[in-house]
Amino acid sequence: MDTVVIVGQRAMMESAINQQRASDTVESVLTRDGIGQFPDQNVAESIRRLPGINILDDQGEGRFVSVRGLDPTLNASSVNGVRLPAPEADTRAVALDVLPSELIQSIQVKKTLTADMDADTIGASIEIDTTKGFDRKKPYISANVEGSYNDLNGETSPKGAVDFTLPVSDTFGISGGLSYYDRKTSTDNQEISDWTETDDGLVYAEEVQYRDYDVERERFGASLSMDWKVGDSSTFYARGIFSRFDDTEKRQRLIFAMSGEPYAGDDNTASFQSDDGRIRVRRDLKDRFEGQTIQSYQIGGETETGDWKLDYKLAYSQAEEHEHRTQDPTRFQQDFKKDGALAVTFDYSNLETTTYDVTTGLADFLDPTGYEFTDLENVDGLSTDKEWSAKFDAARSIPFDAGDLEIKTGGKIRLRQKDYALTLDVYDELDGYTLADVQGSQTYGLADLGPLPDLGLVRAYNRTHASEFVLNQYDTDYESNAADYSVDEDIYAAYVQGKVTTENTTLIAGVRMEHTVDDLGGNQIGDDGDTITVMPLSFNNDYTDVLPSLNLRYNPTDNWVVRGAFYQSVVRPGIGKLAPRFYLNEDDEGEFGNPDLNPYRATNYDLSAEYYFAEGAVIQAGFFYKDIRDFIVDQFYTDPGTYRGIDYQEATIPVNGDSASVKGLEFNYQQALEFLPGLLDGMLVGFNYTYTDSEGKVPNGNGGTRSIPLPASSENTYNAMIGYDKAGLELRLTAAYRDGYLDELGSDAETDRYVKDHLQIDFSAKYRINEHLQIYGDLVNINDEPYLAYQKGPGRDRLLQYETYSYTAKFGVRYTY
Repeated sequence: MDTVVIVGQRAMMESAINQQRASDTVESVLTRDGIGQFPDQNVAESIRRLPGINILDDQGEGRFVSVRGLDPTLNASSVNGVRLPAPEADTRAVALDVLPSELIQSIQVKKTLTADMDADTIGASIEIDTTKGFDRKKPYISANVEGSYNDLNGETSPKGAVDFTLPVSDTFGISGGLSYYDRKTSTDNQEISDWTETDDGLVYAEEVQYRDYDVERERFGASLSMDWKVGDSSTFYARGIFSRFDDTEKRQRLIFAMSGEPYAGDDNTASFQSDDGRIRVRRDLKDRFEGQTIQSYQIGGETETGDWKLDYKLAYSQAEEHEHRTQDPTRFQQDFKKDGALAVTFDYSNLETTTYDVTTGLADFLDPTGYEFTDLENVDGLSTDKEWSAKFDAARSIPFDAGDLEIKTGGKIRLRQKDYALTLDVYDELDGYTLADVQGSQTYGLADLGPLPDLGLVRAYNRTHASEFVLNQYDTDYESNAADYSVDEDIYAAYVQGKVTTENTTLIAGVRMEHTVDDLGGNQIGDDGDTITVMPLSFNNDYTDVLPSLNLRYNPTDNWVVRGAFYQSVVRPGIGKLAPRFYLNEDDEGEFGNPDLNPYRATNYDLSAEYYFAEGAVIQAGFFYKDIRDFIVDQFYTDPGTYRGIDYQEATIPVNGDSASVKGLEFNYQQALEFLPGLLDGMLVGFNYTYTDSEGKVPNGNGGTRSIPLPASSENTYNAMIGYDKAGLELRLTAAYRDGYLDELGSDAETDRYVKDHLQIDFSAKYRINEHLQIYGDLVNINDEPYLAYQKGPGRDRLLQYETYSYTAKFGVRYTY
């Protein structure tokens, strides 16, 4: 089937609705042109516009996709049918901001599974397709050039892309694309930790941090597809996609760390003085570079032989994250311990911003010569994730009087290896090095931070004096071995499936078997106080899951589609959580992996109805329910203890919860208002809403359990859109909302971390000058919506993290031929 070039919001809406209507399963669709209709930075932000979808942000940019309020780790992502590996060391979830949206032909979010699909998802299977060689009959090329302006830092960032389709002949076609984006942003951040309470009931934080970020994210992407037709019975293809994401981050930071209780305060303030305990003030610089790549290559084909249709594919995918050229941190410190040396008051009354006021010792507090160098860490960490996969399917259609029966069977092998190796050199001495040697300026907007290290001066000084730093061999050996791991995971799958199609009914039933084999490797660290010994650890595990599925599609009339589904699925633990590894900071606060984790196992139900009441219009509503066993949470322990031979003061350890349930409702409405008079017939409206109610039981630290909402689960999410498309002019105003959610589990309900609700408003305007040329402008985050994390205290909420980004303006030109 040839893909028609879609022009305009109205045509995009109709195309997506028609694809959804024709689907045999519950899914949402976003076409290539639909992706381009929104002022989004990347694929993750584009997917956010679909029903039941919200995203988790990083530095004001969408990264991870949450479906139906579930944690992003419960989704799986594929490009051209091949599962994507994850470049980051700690997760299976793929940050979709790595993929440029310009290379994408369509995105399908499949919310129910059939037996011929990988069963590794509870939220959804996100299927991303690039352009194929036979997608268009005629040669096609599209190019765009864009600039974007960030209000917080005043920087303008360039972006450009080109893609093409070239049907060389009736039997050979080629398509591909290139994309480049260099995005510069800034973030004003504040983070507060270790909230506690005095015997007199005064609530205060033991540590307050002010952080000033400047971030540059450079993306490059390329895709290529070659397709051949051989006779009337076979089609072969070779496809590949490559994406590189370079993340350069500069962070200046001021830290207050109080060892004593406040000497005065009230419901909103706390005052500290050095007379009652040391006040440590740190000023440091983070100079970090991370490069991520994702690449996926495949060859395969389809062959019809007799009554059978054969599909076959061999694929190799690799993801990598390399953190190098990183100095995190270069730290300067001054301890105020004497009576009258320093007094400071913190005002917590505004949940979004905690302010400070130095009431005694201001001169010394601001004197850069008083801040001496304490430590420097050079970081070189490499995470690699590789997977070979082979897949074979065979299907045969058997007609009968009332319709058609398709019998399908097949198998798949996935051989995965994920490794992480860290080299961390710790330096803690250099006589005479003070903040005065590298003092710079700040652009922080939430407070006056005083003297801070300058990036260029720190780089120059550290390079010039590199031979004079004293290496801490003990800490270097400890840190460089504790986090290393290697995981080999092999999955062997087979299935059988039947599909019955009659005049108004499609029923797909099947069963899938997946056998998983894990080989886990890490290091056990022996510590005698002066030296460490490194002993390799290994763990082995295997298990088999038999997973039935049933999908029903029924058309009671031409305009109605009713769907029902039942399926079972298995989501394996995040590799970073499963690996026998750990990280311990200078305060003996640790993060551990747990090789004893069981996978999530879920039974899923869906029921929905869709009413297509006009061309390019739909109203749909649905109900879903998920019963999850052995769901995984990060348990936070505040009391000192020992885990796998490692002593800690506080620890975060992933554990299996007991059971969890997720139930919810979905609603979606889209319509082109063609019935309106005159110029108003170009109006378009859309609204989708998802309600999610999740609950699970976890250990509460005293031998019992407590009920929690599942992490990253938002109760209410919605997207609203009003648009206009007529005579070459396209306007679109959108609002994306999600409720607050539980982010991390604490030792009890008072120390759980929550993220506040989020509403982002965007605007897009386009004008088509002629059939080839279009100009456009976008405003992103018009309302300057911040990020806020907090604890639900007994008296009032307590700030943990606050970030503000301001708005981004984009402007560009697009040419198609």
